Amino acid sequence: MDRQPAVTIEAIIDAARVIAPAAVRTPLLENHALNDRLGRRVLLKFEGAQRTGSFKFRGAYNRLARLDVQQRAAGVVAWSSGNHAQGVAAAAQLLAMPATIVMPVDAPAIKLVNTRALGAEVVTYDRHSESREEIATALARNRGATLVPSFDDPFIIAGQGTAGLEILDQAAEAGAIIGQILVCCGGGGLTAGIATAVKARAPAIAVYTVEPADFDDTARSLASGVRESIAPDARSICDALMAPSPGAMTFPINRALLSGGLVVSDDQVRDAMRFAFSTLKLVVEPGGAVALAAMLHDLAPSCDGASVVLLSGSNVDPAAYAAIIGGGPA
Repeated sequence: MDRQPAVTIEAIIDAARVIAPAAVRTPLLENHALNDRLGRRVLLKFEGAQRTGSFKFRGAYNRLARLDVQQRAAGVVAWSSGNHAQGVAAAAQLLAMPATIVMPVDAPAIKLVNTRALGAEVVTYDRHSESREEIATALARNRGATLVPSFDDPFIIAGQGTAGLEILDQAAEAGAIIGQILVCCGGGGLTAGIATAVKARAPAIAVYTVEPADFDDTARSLASGVRESIAPDARSICDALMAPSPGAMTFPINRALLSGGLVVSDDQVRDAMRFAFSTLKLVVEPGGAVALAAMLHDLAPSCDGASVVLLSGSNVDPAAYAAIIGGGPA
């Protein structure tokens, strides 16, 4: 007997119902200058317009809304470089529960400030010498709190998958037939959710992950068939996509549903951020720009129909952003 999938289209539809009062239906944008440059139709799903500036609010709210009265009183603990942190903090604030977030000490300052401003306690750690999972797990155990993973949780994945439902509906409204979707990928939760939603309704659509070059663990895992890890000395400007390996829950979903994984360099990401600013008039953080980078640098496969590009977040430090927009390395 086949094992039931960890996340179903029914779970994603239910997540859409749960998050509807709090989440934003983010826009699916089209830019003719981008279409002309690439010679193809491209639609941009702008998750920077989501509450807290990234898609992470979707999964966080769906997860926290499922907690009972006693669990809410005990609070939640999460780990994140910043976007999941803000999503959990905002959801906890809306649902009146305490939240503690384990964040790297070198996380973008704006993400640290915003997480604290949303009422969460922030515990910092050194991402190169300490384990965020161990710190968060110990905190949750000692406090009797609920641990909220950033991607390996069925409610988190289902919440992220609501973006996929929106893409399908909005593309139909725009009269577009989708050929492929490019998704920014860290641990794989957004991709798994979107792929589950999309493949259930339109199985012919190809879905690809896009990752930074030194954090291409999902692309390599899809090629090898087993979960690969990143090198200990890996570095990237894409702070939101620094998961050490694909999730134990997300990878089987993605392995079954995806068409492949694409990889971009940090320089290509900078180019994409500059293009988003100058031509699209959008602020996009490094991790949120990788799918656009793949499209701009002709790394996306050809396809029949429109290409959808996820712009997954807009939380970037002003100084770093200014340096990149000005042509510097940041």
